Amino acid sequence: MAQMITALKVQKRNPNRVNVYLDGEFAFGLSRAAAAWLRVNQTLSPEKITALRAQDTQEAAFQQALRLLSYRPRSVAEVRKKLVDKDFDPAVIEAVINRLIEGNYLGDQAFAEEWVENRSTFRPRSRRMLHYELRQKGVAEEHIQSALTRIEDEPELAYQAGIRYADRLADLDWETFRRRLGAFLQRRGFSYGTISPLVKRIWDEKHS
Repeated sequence: MAQMITALKVQKRNPNRVNVYLDGEFAFGLSRAAAAWLRVNQTLSPEKITALRAQDTQEAAFQQALRLLSYRPRSVAEVRKKLVDKDFDPAVIEAVINRLIEGNYLGDQAFAEEWVENRSTFRPRSRRMLHYELRQKGVAEEHIQSALTRIEDEPELAYQAGIRYADRLADLDWETFRRRLGAFLQRRGFSYGTISPLVKRIWDEKHS
């Protein structure tokens, strides 16, 4: 049965939401955007009420996703998992994911490239480690491989990682320096063949 809107009241605690009253009783809340076309004395069919609720749920999920992305870039899988954790319906989540991709807020190729660039600039690590990290983020193999083609050669990445860490080891003897720097570079995913000559090179540079 159709119901009449008898009041529209902006919420005191959240001015971006509106409380909708039908036939004199509170019915549901909507975002101001979803409620913009509503008017007092307007009649709503049951189907329209259902559609409004669905629209509001999708908008809430969309805003939740935008908040997540405002902190740092995320993969599609990360955003999907966060929305699942918030108990949004799967159909709502997929609609929001598609909307984010269409609006260029989200995309795994751009995410992978930014991840690799950021890591290589601030916390260098091996291609193998970068590949592992991106797989953990749910990024597809094709996007990972494309992003990895943009980085420098492996020895240079290892050198950039090692030379920064070596400043912490300035007062150590050679054996301790070699062991600790080698272990650090191993944790960053570099191979023994890359690490062994590099540790000696950095030691010589720091003690020349």
